Parts: sequence; C-alpha cells; structure tokens
Amino acid sequence: MWNITGNDEEQDENFLDEELGDVCSLSPTQRIYGFAACLIAGLACMLLSTIVFARPIKFALLFTFGNLLAVGSTAFLLGPTKQYRMMFDSVRIFATAIYLGCVVIALICALWIHSKLLTIIAIITEIGALIWYSLSYIPFARRMVSELMIRLCDTEL
Repeated sequence: MWNITGNDEEQDENFLDEELGDVCSLSPTQRIYGFAACLIAGLACMLLSTIVFARPIKFALLFTFGNLLAVGSTAFLLGPTKQYRMMFDSVRIFATAIYLGCVVIALICALWIHSKLLTIIAIITEIGALIWYSLSYIPFARRMVSELMIRLCDTEL
C-alpha cells in the first residue's frame, strides 16, 4: 500500500501507481510532467488572452481553451475515467454543469453571435463558475464562501 520509508518522491509515485494501476502506460514521473505541462499551457493561454482583451472573440477562445487545458490537466494525475467520475459526482454535478454550460455559452457568444458585450459577460460568468467548480474539490470551501458572502453583503443595520 503506502511506502513508510519517509521518502516523499517514492510515496508520490506509489500513490500515482495505485490510482491508475494498469490503465495508463505513462510512468508516475511522466504523468506529473504531463500535468505540469498541461497546467502551464492552460495558464499561459489565460495570461496571453489578456493581451487580446480588446478583441473579445480572440480573448474568449484563448481564455476558454486555457481553462479547459487547466481543468483537464488533472486527467494526467487521476486518469480520465476517474476525473470524469469526480466531475459528475453528486457533490459537484451542478457546479460541473454550470461551468461547462458557461464555457459553451462563452464560445457561442464569441464565435456565433459575435457580440462583444455578451462575450465579456459570458467570460465573467465562466470565471465565477470555474471558481465555484474548483471550490467543490476543497471540503467545506463552498459553504465557507457562501457564509462569508452573506456576512459581507448583508446590509442589516
């Protein structure tokens, strides 16, 4: 099961071996490199999208592609099947559906409707949905954020 030798690198590799078993032909080190490369490429696309912010269509494409790369990077660590199961788990099914819906709406606004205002609104909504989706992986994070927002936005005198 777990290696109790105290060597963190060996423990990480054993964890990755247990998670994917024989499903993936990549070594644990290759999976970590794949995760890092995909995540860095996604973050780079999101960063580069700010350069073309004045062109909402190009911005939406780069930003959404970067989001999908960043979210998909965990498939290297967990495997695509486990990630798919986790995304559509009962705890985060609504967050996943809202996030994926926002991605589709942003692309429709950018590519089909060609409306700059709608594209910007869709991207802002996509960012919020991505944050809410990401919080679903942290225990009690969504509840804490909800309670914090109620406390901060409450206008009782």
